[in-house]
Amino acid sequence: MAEKRKLAAILVVDVVGYSRLAGADEERTLARLRALRSDLIDPTISVHHGRVVKRTGDGALVEFRSVVDAVRFAIEVQSSMVERNAGLAPERCIEFRIGIHLGDVVEESDGDLMGDGVNIAARLEGIATPGSVCLSEDAYRQVRARLDLAVSDLGQTQLKNIAEPIRVYSLAIANETRPKTPAPEVAPAAPHFALPDKLSIAVLPFENLSGDPSQAYFSDGITEDIITELSRFRSLFVVARNSSFALRSTVDVTEVRRRLGVRYVVQGSVRKSGKRVRVTVELVDTATGSHLWGERYDRELEEIFVVQDEISRAVVATLPGRLEEAGRDLAKRKHTSNITAYDLVLLGNDRWRRVTGNDLAEALRYFGRAVTLDPHYARAHANVAWTHVCSVFIETAGLASLDDALRHITTALDLDDGDAWSHGVFGQLLFLLRRDDEAEIHFQRALALNPNDADVAAVFANILVYWGRWQEALTWIGTAKRLNPLPPNLYHWYHALALYSGRQYEQAIKALREMRSPDRWSHGLLAACYAQTGLLAEARSELGAFISERERELKERGEALPPGRLHLALSRADRYRNPLDREHFLDGLRKAGLTE
Repeated sequence: MAEKRKLAAILVVDVVGYSRLAGADEERTLARLRALRSDLIDPTISVHHGRVVKRTGDGALVEFRSVVDAVRFAIEVQSSMVERNAGLAPERCIEFRIGIHLGDVVEESDGDLMGDGVNIAARLEGIATPGSVCLSEDAYRQVRARLDLAVSDLGQTQLKNIAEPIRVYSLAIANETRPKTPAPEVAPAAPHFALPDKLSIAVLPFENLSGDPSQAYFSDGITEDIITELSRFRSLFVVARNSSFALRSTVDVTEVRRRLGVRYVVQGSVRKSGKRVRVTVELVDTATGSHLWGERYDRELEEIFVVQDEISRAVVATLPGRLEEAGRDLAKRKHTSNITAYDLVLLGNDRWRRVTGNDLAEALRYFGRAVTLDPHYARAHANVAWTHVCSVFIETAGLASLDDALRHITTALDLDDGDAWSHGVFGQLLFLLRRDDEAEIHFQRALALNPNDADVAAVFANILVYWGRWQEALTWIGTAKRLNPLPPNLYHWYHALALYSGRQYEQAIKALREMRSPDRWSHGLLAACYAQTGLLAEARSELGAFISERERELKERGEALPPGRLHLALSRADRYRNPLDREHFLDGLRKAGLTE
């Protein structure tokens, strides 16, 4: 392909003081940066339709589909770094500078980008303060009416090696971006949440010591399986994966206690080498910092499931007053004897968590290969079904794919009827098939088998709204948010939808404003909420974002756009079982200006 000239939204991101950090502790710094890349940077780029053009050792040049996408990426990353740095000493904090520009670039045959557009973005990054984002005037013009931003006008600025001065804007992140120097502690910091009545525990992501960053999915998968095993002990309160993984780089257990509201923490590492695996693990009391138990397991890779079971039972046995439960014979989860199939499931899990059409398609290929290798692997069948269900929920696949989902989830439950995850998947599938009574049975079964599954509780809350039971939905989403105190965006959407059904519009707006990266449907629901409260200017602004993003989505899928705009909302409205609830949902959008 010959080089071509085009207009592009360019973002440059760089680590502040990388040389200082690496000089102080190179190995730990590199490990933290690899974790940030795999857990935060790359998934967030994917969610916001970005393409990594090139990487440096401590930064990257990224092209986005629009400036809106670039700014949303920047806000999400910088906000997340505020959370991740909380409680750390200033010299250990990792901070980013980000520059964003909309300008003319030349795309080379290998996909590289050159030209003033790239140079200006790089210079903007260089003048940004740590933890902030600098935008050129051309970039800011694209987002000032689309996003609610707090910016400072830095005026005309002469950038190095750029001929003419350009106007620059500095974007303030919602929380203060610079970490405060911790005051001397005389008592443990107060938790955000009261400690639960049950013994509470979080499993932090195990560190990948394999020497290969691409193996992070394996150590993450081991961690997730241990979370699942612990969740099945009914007397424990186990924090969900999403929240514990958000604290990947946190080493201060008192900070984990404050952020997640737990008394105990499990942490460890995984080293995979050939057909051997070494897992080290320790249990820590967050109130005192005491190490209650630790162990190292050197095993054949095929024994990894035995190791997971031994770890979970040893942890439970060590917790005060839980000796009797550790020996109780919980129903054994049915694993595979084919370690390659297990590895494929972990790879698939790593992809579908990003919840885009392309990632779901790739996840489905991994899960399908796992089923081929071991047709009796229940979790692989369940994950094939879930991927189909998820694709239908986000509208990247039609209802026809539910036939495959039904076949695989039936097989999964035939193989292992005691798997909570499979029952939760079946509940969602049956809802889409409008077999509501059966769906509720499987949701209740899933929550009985694993009362700590925040995701199942959250999805059940969402479906209860469509069944007209918004009061119950509020109870379940409250449970989900306590189990997952740093919840993903979808939890806030589920919460807001329940509040909207209860005519609690201002509270619904507040819930939607907690979303770090609003999507098309959150814009639509915000429009309806604003319209119902009489804030018509705000409603029209959000409706405009909903319409443009929804139409773009449908065009990308090759769907025809019929006259009028009401059809854009019908895929969600038609999920309501009660016609009055459906009409209430559409009424807010009509008041915001959505035409028939």
